[in-house]
Amino acid sequence: MSNHWIGWLGFVTICFGAGVIGSRFTASSVRTWYPTLLKPRGTPPSWVFAPVWSTLYLLMATAAWLVWRQRSATDVSLALGLFFAQLALNAAWSFIFFGLRRPGPALIEIVLLVGVIVMTIVKFLSFSPVTSWLMVPYLAWVLYASFLNFGIWRLNKGDA
Repeated sequence: MSNHWIGWLGFVTICFGAGVIGSRFTASSVRTWYPTLLKPRGTPPSWVFAPVWSTLYLLMATAAWLVWRQRSATDVSLALGLFFAQLALNAAWSFIFFGLRRPGPALIEIVLLVGVIVMTIVKFLSFSPVTSWLMVPYLAWVLYASFLNFGIWRLNKGDA
């Protein structure tokens, strides 16, 4: 296996690792606390999340890997720094929303996450349109999650 594909597997591992970290905070709350919340219209069924996140993590990993591959020709540190920052914010959202069970602070955090994703997309665009476009479905899903987070916060202000 070439070093390029090993690099891709490394990025896949990192992205799915962030998902595993987030799921550690999510698992118990999804069974106990989350079902008791009022949710906005358009909240997807639980089975949707695993395939969506798996697809998004693969797309994100591929985008970061394509940027990383250009490291000999250009400085990729800012682009990858933004990428890893948004990945950390992604995991932190799960901790705040599900781990701490705090939709209000999670809403503030997810707005920050959206901003860093946008900055990552813009920076990735300087490497290639493909790297940027690979991040767009993730941005769309996080915007959707922001809508859901807002709705849950609004509908459960007294409880959550």
